[in-house]
Amino acid sequence: MKLFLLTILNSLTLAGLYFLVASGFSLVFGLMRSVNLAHGALYLLGGYIGWEVAEFSGSWLIGIAAGAVSMALCGALLQLCVFRFLEGQELRQTLVSIGLSIIVADVMLATWGGQAYQFEVPDFLWGSVKIPLLGLKYPIYRLFVLAAAVLAGILLWLLLNRTRLGKMIRAGVDDRTMLEATGVDIQKIFVVVFALGAGLAGLAGVVGGSALSLSPGEDLRYLLASLVVVIVGGMGSIAGAAYGALLIGFADTFGLAYSPTYGVVYTFLIMIVVLAVRPQGLMGKSS
Repeated sequence: MKLFLLTILNSLTLAGLYFLVASGFSLVFGLMRSVNLAHGALYLLGGYIGWEVAEFSGSWLIGIAAGAVSMALCGALLQLCVFRFLEGQELRQTLVSIGLSIIVADVMLATWGGQAYQFEVPDFLWGSVKIPLLGLKYPIYRLFVLAAAVLAGILLWLLLNRTRLGKMIRAGVDDRTMLEATGVDIQKIFVVVFALGAGLAGLAGVVGGSALSLSPGEDLRYLLASLVVVIVGGMGSIAGAAYGALLIGFADTFGLAYSPTYGVVYTFLIMIVVLAVRPQGLMGKSS
């Protein structure tokens, strides 16, 4: 029973981390229909930059800000210099973003080597806390990851559904020509969306590197997880990304805990079943 309860908590915290990464990917891929397969590279690069800044400044919070802001700037540059010229060309977007991810991965390997890096979290997030109802202790930082994911989800939902910018983003996706006819600069809006998605990837890189570690190969792992989460949850849906992250987080963690040999199979079984029953995803809109 103790293993079962710990596995549930680990599933929730892993789902929170998956959501932080996949929510940014869902914004770009789902709303703008831009196939940015360099999203995993942004996650890992943001983590590395955050680690360097945190080591230099001695502040983990400054490291988080550096990882998120630096990747937001990279995302804006990607939209301005690359993806705006490839709109509606999904195959070219895929090939170009894969090429960029390979280049960035090689640069990161040359810069930081093959060893693993891990952040030193602040004292108030260190240690464990006893959960009264469950009667067991659990790391405080993992609970912080879950809380950060919930807060990010709420803020993103409010941004897209309760603000003028969110209305313009959704209008630009549904009918770009009509929105441009009203005098709105759609390119500026798309730059903001791309920067926000990349910034979330950088934020997740620091948060994930603090919970686990940063090492070569993590970019591909979280890119694949983001793809599966978005496919299962539905493109462009924040709620769908949350549901998808929960399903994939539980499948990964319970698979590793109870059947490690076949753990990875469960993730793809979920994706196959969802695509067979509801091709647009759990919360996606029918085309």
